[in-house]
Amino acid sequence: MDAFPLMSRLRLVLVRPRFPENIGMAARASANFGHAPLHLVQPERWAKDKALPLATSQGAPLLDGLMLHDSLAGAVAPCSLVLATTARTGGWRRQIISPRRAAAETAERLLDGEEAALVFGPEDRGLSNADLEHCGRLVTIPTAPGASSLNLAQAVLLMMYECWLALSGTPALSASQTARQPDARPAAPLHAAGGRGTLSRRVTRRERDLLDATLKRSLLDIGFLRPDNPDYFFLPLARFLDRSDLRRHELDILMGICRRMGRRRAGAAPAESPDEAAAAWAGSHGNASHSPTGADSAPAAGQEP
Repeated sequence: MDAFPLMSRLRLVLVRPRFPENIGMAARASANFGHAPLHLVQPERWAKDKALPLATSQGAPLLDGLMLHDSLAGAVAPCSLVLATTARTGGWRRQIISPRRAAAETAERLLDGEEAALVFGPEDRGLSNADLEHCGRLVTIPTAPGASSLNLAQAVLLMMYECWLALSGTPALSASQTARQPDARPAAPLHAAGGRGTLSRRVTRRERDLLDATLKRSLLDIGFLRPDNPDYFFLPLARFLDRSDLRRHELDILMGICRRMGRRRAGAAPAESPDEAAAAWAGSHGNASHSPTGADSAPAAGQEP
C-alpha cells in the first residue's frame, strides 16, 4: 500500500519546542517517512532560517507549510486519535503503550479516513499533566535503564518509522473491507425503523474535550468527584473512555445523560419522558450534522477562536 497519501492525515504536534534546530530535524525525520505535516504549539522561539539547514531540502516543504497554534486543544481538535509521547510513568501516566502498538492504532485510523496526531513535549520538560488531558493514549519509547531521555527529533524519527512500517505493511483493502467495523464491537443500536445500521464515526478530540468537561461538571454537581482536585480524580474515567473507541452516537447518549442530570439537579421537570428521549435519540442517531451538545449546552471546550 502507498503510505504517502495516508501520512498527510497524521499530524506531528510539537508542544512548546525550544530550539528551531530541533524543529528542522523533526521536519527531516518526517520527510524520511511520508511527510506528515508539522504543527507547532506556542514555540519558544521560531526562526525558519535556523531550522532550514537541518531540515535539508527534503524537509524544507514541511517548514514552509507548518501550522502554528495557540493551544494543544486546537492543534489536535479534528483528530480521532491523539498519542502523547512521555518518558515519565506513574501517577497520571499509566496504561502506557509501545511505539509499535501506537503505530498499529494510528494506521487503523488513517486507513479509516480519520486524522491522528503524535504529540511531543518540550525538550527540557516533556508534556505536562495539563497537556495530557487532550491526549487519549500515552506512548513510551523503550530505552536502556538510566538513559531514557531522547532528543526531540530522535523521538519523532522513531515514531514516524513505526507508523510508516505499519502502513507500508498493511495490504490494500477492498471497498467492502474498508466499510467493515474496525473491531469486534456489537453493531450499532436499532434505528427507529427497526433496522440495524453501521457504527457511527469516532469522536474527534474536540468532541471528547467537550464531553470530558461536561461529565466533570456533572459529576462535581452530584458530589461524585472531589472538588479539591477534580482533574486528577476524573482521570480514571477519562482513560476508560480513551479505551472505549467512543463513537458519535455514544457521545450523544452521554451528553443527554448529563443534561438530564443537570435538570434534575436544578429541580426542573424533565423536558421529555424517557420513552420520548429514547425515540428522539433513535431518530437522530447516525446524523453526522447532529450536534452532540444539544441546544442548551456550552460551546466546545478548548476550541480556538
